[in-house]
Amino acid sequence: MKKIIIVLLCIILITVVFPLAINADTGPKPSVVIDFTGLEGQTYYVTLLSSVESTGPFSALSDSNNANRHYEEGDEDYDIFLKFAEYKDCDGFYFLQFFKNCTQTHQFSWTYYPPQVFKILVYFPETDSFIVSDATYERYAFDSYFTAELTGTGLSAYQSYKYSGETLSLVLRILLTIAIELVIALLFGYRAKKQILIIMLVNLVTQISLNLGLNAINYKSGAMAFIVFYVLLEIAVFITEAVLYSWYLKKHSPKELPAWKPTVYALTANAFSFALGVVLAYWIPGMF
Repeated sequence: MKKIIIVLLCIILITVVFPLAINADTGPKPSVVIDFTGLEGQTYYVTLLSSVESTGPFSALSDSNNANRHYEEGDEDYDIFLKFAEYKDCDGFYFLQFFKNCTQTHQFSWTYYPPQVFKILVYFPETDSFIVSDATYERYAFDSYFTAELTGTGLSAYQSYKYSGETLSLVLRILLTIAIELVIALLFGYRAKKQILIIMLVNLVTQISLNLGLNAINYKSGAMAFIVFYVLLEIAVFITEAVLYSWYLKKHSPKELPAWKPTVYALTANAFSFALGVVLAYWIPGMF
């Protein structure tokens, strides 16, 4: 058993020391989502002031020409656009010509190249007044969630990522996978106490490592990277389990085992749990 733990810890260490990253311009982009409280019954528009002059297709108005102007006279909310464009931030943050009417939804979302460092600026057309956030904020995840509320001096926001929901889904995925692989182990005839303990131990470590890794990838890099690494890491888990099962299940078997059986078991168990994971991700997206 100690050898199993040492081998698995080495695998985890290699994964941590040599992390992989995906850099591409395809698929989902980072987002900032802000929920507002305390502004019910008021008409208001929201934008994010950026610490830099441009991000993706969004940029500050040029003083020299109007070539990069996103709104023209006659466009819907053109007057609101002018108000934001005329706003001068005391710290030199930029209006990147993106804003939304949040009167009904009380939620602002910037889902394509939002600023990395920003202030929250709110405009109230009924009083022709602005409120700007007390502090600057920074994207902390691929999808960064905040909740903003009025304070005595202005507007304050705090991170509101749903960590509790992520933790619950993580635990459920791990338990479900281990249960599935134990059932398949029984179908393959692995019923000896030591065999069951080996399968539980190996699965506990590999599934915790796999799911923690996937959660971290999804948190920092989003759904596209999650899908790519889901496949790659499942292959790595299969290879790891096949090697360990081939050695330890055979060693602790009360009778002679065919050489192929542990590998086929590892392949079957992982293929089944992977397929079930894909189905559940479709039907219960909040769990994955």
